[in-house]
Amino acid sequence: MSRGGGGYYLAFSGGKDSVVIKALADMAGVKYDAHYNVTSVDPPELVNFIREHHPDVEWDFPRDKDGKRITMWNLIPQRKFPPTRTKRYCCDFLKERGGEGRFCVMGVRWAESARRRNNRAGLEINFQKDKEKTVSVDPDNPDNAVMVRPCPTKSKNVLNPIIDWSNEDVWEFIKRYDIPYCKLYDQGYDRLGCVGCPMSSNAKEELKAYPEFEQAYLKAFERMLDIRRENELETTWKTAQDVMDWWLNG
Repeated sequence: MSRGGGGYYLAFSGGKDSVVIKALADMAGVKYDAHYNVTSVDPPELVNFIREHHPDVEWDFPRDKDGKRITMWNLIPQRKFPPTRTKRYCCDFLKERGGEGRFCVMGVRWAESARRRNNRAGLEINFQKDKEKTVSVDPDNPDNAVMVRPCPTKSKNVLNPIIDWSNEDVWEFIKRYDIPYCKLYDQGYDRLGCVGCPMSSNAKEELKAYPEFEQAYLKAFERMLDIRRENELETTWKTAQDVMDWWLNG
């Protein structure tokens, strides 16, 4: 397996789409190095699954320019505001880094987003008209994704080999080739990702299932409020729980 530039850079999150694109790369016999961005907020079951079933995957820890590790817990106070559906700065810092100058393989699919499904025809047309357009590479919510495209802002090219696969296609492939997958899918989860993600419709349930993450968010919100007060930033929040209630209730 090639490391650091001799093949594809495969973005691996441990979810069902990731295990599929990694299996496809193995079947095709192409050179690649798989990378897992350690977000600090992934479910422990998912982290353990990657560790057990994919020991070849490289763990990349996001770091700032001074080499200090970036986590959700220090990112929220630094940004002075919780991540939201419209301001998902956490993805940029925790999930989208890596692969600069490489040809990146991702498990993005239109079926994962209703908006993505509805917009895909127009997006493909616009992409053909302007192949140098600036586009996002958010692996969870790339509503402008196409099969293959350059990403000028990240100095990389992106390949989404299963962009048009349905959920049924993914599971049929997994079952047919007996590919191991995270046990959380058998516990009712449809998608796996950061616990408490503002894009998830099940954030409240996730935090109830993982109370240690709820407490970590509350501590981060408290530090965030302290910094806002120190900087005399206006806020209607009095406590960390106020922030949590606002955050979860939109």
